[in-house]
Amino acid sequence: MSEALPPSKAPAPGKRISIVLAIAVHLFLLALLIYGVRWQTKVNDVVEVDLVRAAPSPVAAPPEPVPEVKPEPKPEPKPEPKPAPPSKPDIAIRTKEKPKPLPKELPKVDPFKQQLAEEEKQRTLQRQIADDERKLKDQRDAQAAGTRQKALATYMDRISAKIRGNIVLPLDLRGNPSAVFDVVQLPSGEVISARLTKPSGHTGYDGAVERAILKSSPLPRPDDPSLFSRTLHLTFCPLEDGKCG
Repeated sequence: MSEALPPSKAPAPGKRISIVLAIAVHLFLLALLIYGVRWQTKVNDVVEVDLVRAAPSPVAAPPEPVPEVKPEPKPEPKPEPKPAPPSKPDIAIRTKEKPKPLPKELPKVDPFKQQLAEEEKQRTLQRQIADDERKLKDQRDAQAAGTRQKALATYMDRISAKIRGNIVLPLDLRGNPSAVFDVVQLPSGEVISARLTKPSGHTGYDGAVERAILKSSPLPRPDDPSLFSRTLHLTFCPLEDGKCG
């Protein structure tokens, strides 16, 4: 009998598919390489040339003159400061400070005495004010009295002037005798009476003055009613510019 052969192993199905795919991939890559080389060769064979007329180059503008730059003067070097002389060592011996004197104790103030001093000061001030007021009042009174006296003199001169205008002097009158009369009047100036208080020594002259007083009624009235006087003391002389005898 012939000797039996061992059975051959069948190839696995997966191994075949792998071999087929590997062969297909290599063929694809080979075809791609060949196609790429041919396409590059065709592209390089074509040369395109564009003919373009060259444009005229623009005329360059003349260069602007460059301003001359003057070099700035170099600043003069400042002189180096001289080194300060070495300071002398302080060898002075400091004197000991004298102790300050203690403040003196202020004197005690007595409140009672201080109050008395203040009151005396106030009294002195009040007396001074009173003296100033009194002096001012005296000045005003003197000024008012002077004004009143002047107004009264003017009033009496008006009365005397009116009476003198009515006096008829006797022909035998000698010298400058004086006659004094007390005249009583009303506020309106009407003469009530004229009484001779001091005769002149000449009966004719005394009678002439009395008649002139009664004839001058009403007498002039003062501008200021406060100057009016019911009784007037009047003196008459023949000569107005002479002294009465």
